[in-house]
Amino acid sequence: MRPCSPLDFDPETMRQMGYRVVDLLVDYWQSLPTRPIGKRADRACLEALLNEPTPDQPQPFERVLQEFLQRVLPHIIKVDHPRYFAFVPAPNEYVGVLADFLSAGMNVFVGTWMVGAGATQVERVVIRWLCDWFGMPDTAGGLFVSGGSVANLVCLTAARAHYPDALTRGRVYYSDQTHSCVARAWRILGLREEQLCVLPADEHFQIPLDTLAGQIERDRAAGWLPFCVVANAGTTNTGAVDPLSALAELCEAEGLWLHADGAYGAAAILTEEGKARLQGIERLHSLAVDPHKWLYQPMMAGCAIVRDFEQLRTAFRILPPYLQDKERGAAGIDLCDYGVELSRNFRALKVWMSLKTHGIEAFRQAMEHNLHLARVAEQAIREIPHWQIVSPATLGVVAFRYAPPELSPQQVDALNRALVDKMIQDGFAMVSSTVLRGRVALRMCTLNPRATEADVQETIRRLHQLAVKSASAS
Repeated sequence: MRPCSPLDFDPETMRQMGYRVVDLLVDYWQSLPTRPIGKRADRACLEALLNEPTPDQPQPFERVLQEFLQRVLPHIIKVDHPRYFAFVPAPNEYVGVLADFLSAGMNVFVGTWMVGAGATQVERVVIRWLCDWFGMPDTAGGLFVSGGSVANLVCLTAARAHYPDALTRGRVYYSDQTHSCVARAWRILGLREEQLCVLPADEHFQIPLDTLAGQIERDRAAGWLPFCVVANAGTTNTGAVDPLSALAELCEAEGLWLHADGAYGAAAILTEEGKARLQGIERLHSLAVDPHKWLYQPMMAGCAIVRDFEQLRTAFRILPPYLQDKERGAAGIDLCDYGVELSRNFRALKVWMSLKTHGIEAFRQAMEHNLHLARVAEQAIREIPHWQIVSPATLGVVAFRYAPPELSPQQVDALNRALVDKMIQDGFAMVSSTVLRGRVALRMCTLNPRATEADVQETIRRLHQLAVKSASAS
């Protein structure tokens, strides 16, 4: 069959291109544990390597693919690497990858029921699964978005819309351990800086309940309208979970919306530790979840979940003339009316296919393994002189620092911060740093199901080796 477009290939060429990519991916996955973690590239170097005018002539696909492999991939830190323990890892799994392949290849549109009914229903089914995990009522619902930042934005838009005076005199509350995307969401939604009340976390890195209750009372007396508390269901820094049940009691008594950022941590509800830490999650008004973190899906799979699904429609629905056709015919759910996007791809397909292919027990076992690895890391750190545990293993995150007594606190901070770059240069693994209680700390997040105890122990051994060498040079 002859190509009918200058952008088409004949079927055999298409197959060969596809086979080549699949073979490449399988080889990449099989060899990943033996590869370096990647490196932080110099901007000038990459501009010299990759900048070029728009191509005006065709090039063989194999040549373009090789350019990606030789010029682009070596300058990427591999967030799916089993020893990528920095930030929050993004380990994907193969069924999800194939589902994205299908979704992109068929360019499935999931904005309206008229065009994407089957895909819309799959998305609703997956969202219902998640709502069931969290004990949400039948009225609950949500939709897939790009990630945690947009999921929080969508949920908080519903919260603001629920309180008509929120924009002018509303006040919101969260701790200093809350992800920066929450402050960004409120900024996008039009709240002023003085409307954001950020409370210092307590000794457990949780929002302090007594302080919060007192602040709400004082704000009401001063003429503010307290309307929303943003809780954490697994902070990026330490994995801490705010006391959701107690917050629910407070918010119910005060008439406030209770939202939780559970971008990575909420999925731990499948485990025993997660169930214990996330008690009260069923009482939230809204929740942000990221299946591309702890459900091991490829990037671009966040979820915004609300207790009353129709509150999203109230916040977002606009019907322009060019969409009037979607209102006629078979009744369904137009997901474009419930969020920011009109053009929406089939993000739910990967979660649907993965859960059906593997079954929920496989995910539970993988997550239990991740939690075990964090405890292994904590124990290994405790056994080495001059290392301090700043926050014990919690939902797969452990925070720590190297603090030899001969160095000043400022020197210790500088040393721990420098260890991040030294580990990247070493190439074996990657950790990241943060600031806790005013001091620099390192953190490991062990969310890759392909990581092993040996990976964790060797990472800590190398960290110690580099730390001792750096301290002696200070």
